[in-house]
Amino acid sequence: MTRAPVLTALALILLPPLSAAAAEFFTLEGHGGPIKGIDVAPSGEAILTASFDYSIGLWSGPDAAPRWLEGHNAAVNAAIFVDAARAVSGGDDFELRLWDIAAGRSTVLGRHQGKVNHLALSPDGRWVASASWDGTIGLWPLGDGSPQILRGHDGAVNATAFAPDGTLFSVSADGTLRHWTLGETPSDRLIVNHGFGINTLVLGTTRGWLAYGAVDGGTRVIDAATGAELADLTADRRPILAMDVSPDLTRLAVGDGEGYIMVVDTADWSIERDFRAATRGPIWALHYSGDGQGIHAAGIDDALFSWPAGDPGGGAALASDEQSFLRDPATMGNGERQFMRKCSICHELTGDGARRAGPSLEGLFGRRVGALEGYAYSAALKGLGFVWDEGTIDDLFELGPEHFVPGSKMPMQRIAAQSDRDDLIAFLRKATLPQEDKQ
Repeated sequence: MTRAPVLTALALILLPPLSAAAAEFFTLEGHGGPIKGIDVAPSGEAILTASFDYSIGLWSGPDAAPRWLEGHNAAVNAAIFVDAARAVSGGDDFELRLWDIAAGRSTVLGRHQGKVNHLALSPDGRWVASASWDGTIGLWPLGDGSPQILRGHDGAVNATAFAPDGTLFSVSADGTLRHWTLGETPSDRLIVNHGFGINTLVLGTTRGWLAYGAVDGGTRVIDAATGAELADLTADRRPILAMDVSPDLTRLAVGDGEGYIMVVDTADWSIERDFRAATRGPIWALHYSGDGQGIHAAGIDDALFSWPAGDPGGGAALASDEQSFLRDPATMGNGERQFMRKCSICHELTGDGARRAGPSLEGLFGRRVGALEGYAYSAALKGLGFVWDEGTIDDLFELGPEHFVPGSKMPMQRIAAQSDRDDLIAFLRKATLPQEDKQ
């Protein structure tokens, strides 16, 4: 795949800033899977996107080609700028990677025992906090210091936020929001016990409020010191998946699993706008532009969409009806439906170069496992010697990848019904023919 030229930190400054484009709707396209995380450079002149396709996109302008930062061996869930020269990312491979942006190289900053779901940078820029599904929070030094692991939650940790004084807030699938005092002997204090898992957390920094969103759709604003409720913004939609606050702290944006984005005026917690930005699927990520004039959002599509923050419906194109996996399932045969549900996010059917987490399936039948040139297979898969055919594909989905190809990058999934597996195999037999054989 053709790569964009290396962008130095100086080049990022010289290119047209993305914040300048916030007055108009634009898209950033090129990923091969949903975007799970967004961050904006301190200068507002570049964007990082973390994607299910195992890569991070570095975007320096709405019309500039992205630069791909690749080093993770699974979906990337979060990527944040440390400064103009460095970034940190975390993913489903349990790793945090520290990036030299100019060189495009990374080193392992830390490792959890479960997926890394969210990252936060300390106010002094010296530490990164990682929220992990292993139930812990990692504190990783960017200079001097030793890593620390914070334990206190009874479930996956979904998000963290540093306060201006260097203390830390965290939320978890155990339904709690906790406040951590850091140091040689960290301690935590329970602030909220919501009952249902909490997915998102945003801190009003100098304003002293916290907003959080939960699996049951609960959207609350509380006093960060006392936990007293300041506002209930619940809109009977679930789950809440994404939140961000504008740089001047005057607007709170909330995205949910039903494709809606709600914009709230933090002066009186009134709902300023509430619109459906994605016709199908969730809002996975939200971030205000550096100047606060635009909102960047991503969902099940392979792109980031941005529109003026004051436009009440500018995100209506967030879900593209042209993408095949967004078509009405009723228009598909059962085999294609199985492919769309189980395979399409990771695999393409043709060798057209689209970015995907997994290799192209073109010419699949008769191909030796782990043999497609140019794809970085896991060591576990490269060590196997079988050929893909009706029997091996059937075994893959009957047993599940974790049993049929243990140690591979393939996510855990099965197709229980033999008839569904037969229909999928029949669909793949035709759809994966090389282009010259389809003429």
